[in-house]
Amino acid sequence: MKRFFHSELETMRSHLLLMGEKANAALEKGVQSLTEKDLELAKTVIREDDDIDALEIEIDHEATRYLTLRSPVASDLRLITVAIKASHDLERVGDEARNIAKRSKKLMTKGAVVSDLLNIPDMAQMAGGMLQDALQCFIAEDPEKAYAVLAKDSEVDALNKENFKGLIKQAKLDPEEINKYLDLIFISKSLERIADHATNLAEEVIFLTTGKETRHQGL
Repeated sequence: MKRFFHSELETMRSHLLLMGEKANAALEKGVQSLTEKDLELAKTVIREDDDIDALEIEIDHEATRYLTLRSPVASDLRLITVAIKASHDLERVGDEARNIAKRSKKLMTKGAVVSDLLNIPDMAQMAGGMLQDALQCFIAEDPEKAYAVLAKDSEVDALNKENFKGLIKQAKLDPEEINKYLDLIFISKSLERIADHATNLAEEVIFLTTGKETRHQGL
């Protein structure tokens, strides 16, 4: 069913989609800075995080204005609630992408030689795909696709656990480079958290479209 929005809701929705695009781009560029050893790209990700933060603040202001000036019906109220929650998740995705870029920058400036990224590239691809799918769910208001996003989260978790074990093993064999392996562990953890935020966004889409609460239910 096609949803009709007041102009204020449409603006808020557009800002949320723009925020999602920027967060996803930050993730891609952050990982690219690591895999391609691109220092300038890492600096760009760190600098552009402010744009994502500004959009979260703007969405919060738009939601507050709408609640103040309108008397939203239940479906619109759900959209506002989802927009506020989703903007927070996307802001956190931007933060984690910035953290990846910072760790990548640190590795490069210290001249660390990274010969084995283990599952990090695969995790990045999966987490990015989950985020893109979650955003598409929001655009199309598609709960079925949102459920598919939830099902992928455990796969990313499993890869993160494998990375942790593998990097700890490498650190024990090469203790002088312990800081390098710690940076990679934190990068892996950031990717796992990005997948969690994509999962949150998918759960918010399910709530928006069906009114059903799926958080903390192991779906």
